[in-house]
Amino acid sequence: MSLKTALALTLLILLVAVVSCNRSSAPAASKLLIYTPHGQAQLRDFIARYKQQHPNTDVQFLDMGSREILERVRAERNRPQADLWWGAAHTTFQTAADENLLASYRPTWSDRVAASSHDPQDRWYGIYETPEVIVYNNEAVRPEDAPRDWDDVLNPKWHEKVLIRNPNPSDSMRAIFGAMIWRFHKDTGSPEKGYDWLRRLDANVHEYTADGTLLMQKLARREGLISLWNLPDVWIYKEQRRFPLAYVIPASGTPVISDGIAIVRGAPNEAEAQRFYEFATTPENLVQAARTYYRIPVRTDIDRSQLPGWMNEPFNVLCQGILVFRRGATLFRVVTQLQANGGVARALPWACPRLLTSCLSGMFKQRLEQNVAPFAQERFQAFRFNARCRQCISQC
Repeated sequence: MSLKTALALTLLILLVAVVSCNRSSAPAASKLLIYTPHGQAQLRDFIARYKQQHPNTDVQFLDMGSREILERVRAERNRPQADLWWGAAHTTFQTAADENLLASYRPTWSDRVAASSHDPQDRWYGIYETPEVIVYNNEAVRPEDAPRDWDDVLNPKWHEKVLIRNPNPSDSMRAIFGAMIWRFHKDTGSPEKGYDWLRRLDANVHEYTADGTLLMQKLARREGLISLWNLPDVWIYKEQRRFPLAYVIPASGTPVISDGIAIVRGAPNEAEAQRFYEFATTPENLVQAARTYYRIPVRTDIDRSQLPGWMNEPFNVLCQGILVFRRGATLFRVVTQLQANGGVARALPWACPRLLTSCLSGMFKQRLEQNVAPFAQERFQAFRFNARCRQCISQC
């Protein structure tokens, strides 16, 4: 072997050794998988800013409805795939907590939210408040003609002009329908008038859409003129996508969802999940979510002057803080009503947690089969509306 060849081989070996050392000394890439319903715009924004601080973290997300996330986390409970669950109603998170699907984690800001906005065992915390509203196409409906309260939507003049998002996978629709049942139950001790309200609404419904995006698109195209939906989504489509939409906060009050965050029990990357949990809930990022994605922050230490003006306008709260408690073998759903006269809170026993799922599935089965994608049809069971609801109540 010539001297030149020997030198070349020596240099090559040294080069390979240097590259290998550099690779082994580089920090290992972290991973994070988030399940969330918050929409791709907010997700990509927050992930991009998170990676500026943590460039070695590979962050992935799956964007799906909150009830779909619950079903997925249930299916994966023996081998969890997700690390963080970012976004769902407090009722959905509490169901997951009761099924031992969530890990306990107390964030650094835990003392800056009300007790009603988190699980007593720290398995979920509320980060946004989501009021529900009446939304309408403001090119087709004049403000003075739009419904001012929930019962106005039942007016026969809106026959075949109401669009409703498929209620079964939707926390927003479950909150609205639950509130309509509760508003009669609190006075009569019976859900029957609430069920009648839902039947009368159904008589005016033109279509039950598969998701919230289709709901807004069809409303903009005048396939229906009015709907019931959550306020942040209405603002997004109104301001960012320039859809012809306006909204009314019902005069008698509106249900408010505590939209939360939680770490999946058995998460493969729990430390990274905790780090993103803290990142997404800093005052700066909560203000960012409020200004850009119209998310009303739950934390009490946020400078309200940095929020959009409409977030500081008062409105009546119909019901807030729907929580699930276990007493022996019986489940109770307790609704805390914040009354208009001074915000006095009182608890009211409600029906069992299976009630809404059972009643909605039966009541809307035929309409949903006609209007919702086939994948959803498998979730609906055939049973009579009244009989099943009464049976559900008696079982509780």
